[in-house]
Amino acid sequence: MENQKILHPTNNFNSQSKIPAVFIDKDGTLIEDVPNNVDPQLMQLTTGAIEGLQLLSKAGYKLIVITNQSGVARGYFPESALVAVEARSREILAEAGILLDGFYYCPHHPNGVVSEYAIACECRKPKPGLILRAAAQQNIDLSNSWFIGDSLCDVEAGHSAGCKTILIDKGNQSESQISCLEIADYIVSNLSIAAQAICKHSLANLG
Repeated sequence: MENQKILHPTNNFNSQSKIPAVFIDKDGTLIEDVPNNVDPQLMQLTTGAIEGLQLLSKAGYKLIVITNQSGVARGYFPESALVAVEARSREILAEAGILLDGFYYCPHHPNGVVSEYAIACECRKPKPGLILRAAAQQNIDLSNSWFIGDSLCDVEAGHSAGCKTILIDKGNQSESQISCLEIADYIVSNLSIAAQAICKHSLANLG
């Protein structure tokens, strides 16, 4: 079994020219966090998600979800349930004219109860395995790409892959984590502000 999972990548890229991407954590960043939820009807976009992703799409970034889904390893839901989760993610974004270029997930956890998934893998964030796989499959320029997430785990994964990072800070970081927040390139409150920061950064660094 592969240690890195992907559902339905988009592969229609020009192999001669690498493309920047914005990698996005799912739960708490793109989709409101309902722990271990795989019910598509309970999925709702976070504040600023539509505005932010529309802006990034217009700026030419690929949009790719990178998510830990240890509920599979923990026996909370089967891996097959993630098919509907991905489909609903694509559907609600498509309603706003946004194309999702990839949906990559890690079903593993070393302390899982389902033996097939109870492994120490290279795809579970904060390791960068899924980001690296997406980059290889979709011809992505990691040096000009970003990772947006709501945990330091996301920030570490992004930096390990060579991306710049943005932390969505919802005020739920511990004191020890707060002291480490400076490792993120930007700290903002939602995806809309994150997208604006990325576009301003890109303009400031032209030429």
